[in-house]
Amino acid sequence: MQTTFRRRPLLLACAALCAAVPALAETFPDKPITFVVPFTAGSATDQLARALAQALTTDAKVNVVVDNKPGANAFIGAQAVAKAKPDGYTVLIATNTTHAANEHLFKKLPYDPIKDFLPITTLGRGGQILVVPLTLPVNNVQEFIALAKSKPGKLTFGSGSSSSRVAGELFKQMSGTYILNIPYRSNPQAVTDLLGGQIDMMVTDMATGLAQVKAGKLKALGVSTKARIALAPEVPTISEAGVKGYEMTYWFAAYAPANTPPDVMARLNDLLVKAAHSSVAAPFYQSSGTEVFTGSTEDLRKFQAAETLKWGKIIQSAGIPQE
Repeated sequence: MQTTFRRRPLLLACAALCAAVPALAETFPDKPITFVVPFTAGSATDQLARALAQALTTDAKVNVVVDNKPGANAFIGAQAVAKAKPDGYTVLIATNTTHAANEHLFKKLPYDPIKDFLPITTLGRGGQILVVPLTLPVNNVQEFIALAKSKPGKLTFGSGSSSSRVAGELFKQMSGTYILNIPYRSNPQAVTDLLGGQIDMMVTDMATGLAQVKAGKLKALGVSTKARIALAPEVPTISEAGVKGYEMTYWFAAYAPANTPPDVMARLNDLLVKAAHSSVAAPFYQSSGTEVFTGSTEDLRKFQAAETLKWGKIIQSAGIPQE
């Protein structure tokens, strides 16, 4: 009898705790969620995060704060989320830079892209665009290659993400040119210098580069996808323009800190998948040429593993040394 009475308070406490867990899950979220963006304001990742934040606020009545933490090849933002409280209120809006390419570009990362995070869902994928200043005396890929070969090591290309860096390095490798890389904290900063003629070329995401082309401020020489894009059908693919077989794409995804409760993860997946497919977020996807691309947490886990291998092979074939 004494043993029974001693166990009863413990059993009651356990029952109360178990009953509280579903209750917490049912009320999530009951305060603002923070989307951490590891790139500057105006970047494609930032534009997507703000579109999703607006969708969540409008459709799901969930308040979202977008927190830009750019720099150090997205290390700062990724590390901040890796160290955040695993309660579902801090979400990393990530890309292939943080979760597929960086581990092949750097000898040591301040975060583990697998152990420090839980995958929520993919969010989108798209192609890139090769752009040059209006003052550069070229009008197509072949002319650019000829100019680069006539001045080996004299032309420069900017990159504000691993996607942009690897795209530029792959272009060099496949075109047989030597163009110097100039790294930036984010693609919009590189585009600013490109507009000023301080660098000669970059391969950037459509959301950042195409608007400048449409405004007549930059020249588009090619897109990185297999087929031409509907937003700019007059721009040839880089492959058809002279670098046969060239192809580069990028993707976005959402991650939570490791040890975030499963029921909260499920709720985050539901919220973000619906937001990505909402009419509120549609303008971003349509204007940037980004395909809505969502799935389960397990889908993202498998996709990330396959993409990590793919980016490793691309980086190795481009001859990019680890820093």
